[in-house]
Amino acid sequence: MAYDPKADTGIPTEAVGSLPRPAKLQGAYADYDAGKITKEQLEAEQDEAVQDSISRLEATGSPIVSDGEQRWSSFATYPLTDTLMGTGLAPNLAPAGQFFAIFSDGHNRQLPRLTGGPFRYKTYAADSLKKAITFATKPMKQAVISPSMLALLYPLTEEVPDYSREAFEDDLVNECEKDIRGAFDAGAVRVSIDFTEGRLALREDSRNPWTGAGMLPHFIDLINRVLDRFTPEDRVNIGVHTCPGGDRDSVHSADVPYSNLLPSLFQLNAGYFLIQFASERDKDPVLKMIGETSRDDANGVPQVAFIGVINPQNPRVETAQEVRDLLVRAANFIPKERLGATDDCGFSPFSIDEKPLHGSPDYARDVAFQKVANRVEGTRMAAEELGVS
Repeated sequence: MAYDPKADTGIPTEAVGSLPRPAKLQGAYADYDAGKITKEQLEAEQDEAVQDSISRLEATGSPIVSDGEQRWSSFATYPLTDTLMGTGLAPNLAPAGQFFAIFSDGHNRQLPRLTGGPFRYKTYAADSLKKAITFATKPMKQAVISPSMLALLYPLTEEVPDYSREAFEDDLVNECEKDIRGAFDAGAVRVSIDFTEGRLALREDSRNPWTGAGMLPHFIDLINRVLDRFTPEDRVNIGVHTCPGGDRDSVHSADVPYSNLLPSLFQLNAGYFLIQFASERDKDPVLKMIGETSRDDANGVPQVAFIGVINPQNPRVETAQEVRDLLVRAANFIPKERLGATDDCGFSPFSIDEKPLHGSPDYARDVAFQKVANRVEGTRMAAEELGVS
């Protein structure tokens, strides 16, 4: 399906990926982990949530939709395990690997650990997309996990027996490429790579040793190894998402200055970037950096900066006028032909997400669709004011 991201709204707009799962679906995940329901019963709840997600996203007027990651227990580990608790873990993996992140409210999320090779995905993004696309009448996008996140499966200071880090990362890059190509083959018109660990790599949290290991340059290299396997025509529709995390209405790296990240981020040869911005306090310097460090030629593609105009961690619904004003302000720093609008982060990257500031997952879900609708309308308003069509 041919897709012009500017056709419906002038300034392109799209979501990052995840939506809050209904409380009923969260309960089904817990029941499946406890052995109280079958996988078929869990999948029936997932089907219902996916269909509802796509229907409600289409009703917002969004020009491109996703399944809200309702079939995934985690944006980071969907290739590796059936659930957040580790049910159905892939071969050559074991529980209790490195922490991915420690959030500002004190809770953490942990990855499995690699015990041997070869490394292979158990599940690909296309497996979910093939089921979801039957419910959609609008073009669909697909988020995928970055190779840099999954690189953290390898122990930080130890060698896995008979499986070097180099061999693992060769396998990892191959699998990530396969994941992206599979998503396009399944019908996605856009694919975005989740790279939340980029900002976190600069935090140097003593409780989480990998963050102090200076891994950002290596992360950039790993992602570019994947991106450089695609043509410029492909990479126009391959994006990268950065944010300071988002889980249980909490973040993990909002205190890391963007000036430490953005120059490296735009060295990625991606066609577009989904950048957390609405929740940033000092906005103009960030916009200035985006304008100065994004490239009009990244190995054959111009880089489009989708700035976050919606804060998923806050239950207050931004108005369309606020969205318009933020985009018009951004156009003072970013060329309007390379400006887009998005949400700061996925609304719910993990399947069990209590949403304490919102009060309940179901309320957070309703709020998310209101926010998306206002993002879409506000983007149209900004395009009209800026003369973009």
